[in-house]
Amino acid sequence: MGAMSTAVVFEQPGKMAVRPVELPEPLSTDCVVEVHWTGISTGTERLLWDGRMPPFPGLAYPLVPGYESVGSVISSGSESAIQTGQRVFVPGSRGFTDVSGLFGGAAKSLVVPAERLVSLPSEMESTGVLLALAATACHAIRRLEDLGPPELIIGHGALGRLVARVSEARYQVTPTVWETAAERREGHFNYPVLDPSEDGRRDYQRVCDVSGASMIIDQAVDHLTKHATVLLAGFYAAPIHFDFPAAFMREIDIRISAEWQPEDMQAAMDLVSGGDLSLSGIITHDQPFNSAEIAYNRAFSDPRCLKMVLDWRDA
Repeated sequence: MGAMSTAVVFEQPGKMAVRPVELPEPLSTDCVVEVHWTGISTGTERLLWDGRMPPFPGLAYPLVPGYESVGSVISSGSESAIQTGQRVFVPGSRGFTDVSGLFGGAAKSLVVPAERLVSLPSEMESTGVLLALAATACHAIRRLEDLGPPELIIGHGALGRLVARVSEARYQVTPTVWETAAERREGHFNYPVLDPSEDGRRDYQRVCDVSGASMIIDQAVDHLTKHATVLLAGFYAAPIHFDFPAAFMREIDIRISAEWQPEDMQAAMDLVSGGDLSLSGIITHDQPFNSAEIAYNRAFSDPRCLKMVLDWRDA
């Protein structure tokens, strides 16, 4: 029997437990990581929780979710270049022997291929869980780099805020952000945050949607100029539908931004370490790991909760 860990397990849609799971035997290219904090994704993990996740490689219940973990390496394989004690960001693990892992990061101990780990400064704490979203924001903006930064960002959750901040940091521009939830329009920002009904502009050329709303093209199209580009950078569980004539008249382009790549993570790390990208104010809630069900329900239901973090340090 392999070493044991404690993990958040989605037993089936809508049913959760925090319980022991068995780790795989580490390979010479693996590290074992002791996790300190894990973030909860209100996109991907919500779909896993309520059973709406489309068919995805490795999707089976029971499963351990999570791809936003920060911890320390407690053992390093003979072929790993990462030293014991190094603080790392973990975008998912090699999984478990008795449950599925999609993406297997929400656990106290993890076995992870060393090449997947991202070394962090020793002083970086729970804000490190945001690096996956920061890299996703950098990837989205890279998908528009031949055209320029987004002028309009739709959605002011954690990812929308990071897309706005990366746009400001890299291009010194001020995008407009749409947000329908009044709670997420509150606060002081370097850019305007509007209810879409308040925006009279009709000539946006570059739009980045992170809302995940399946009808988003119809909602935005009246605000677009001819030959505008709409980048779909959220995750869309439902088929995207739109009324063709309005899009036809404007000859809009539709692009899709998928998961971040290593160069995006490096870009995000460079912006953070250089002081150009702040990760502050995005983690709004935290809970101890043994209150995971409370944490997940809050993360999925409270619009004031931008990012919930589970604290594993006392596990």
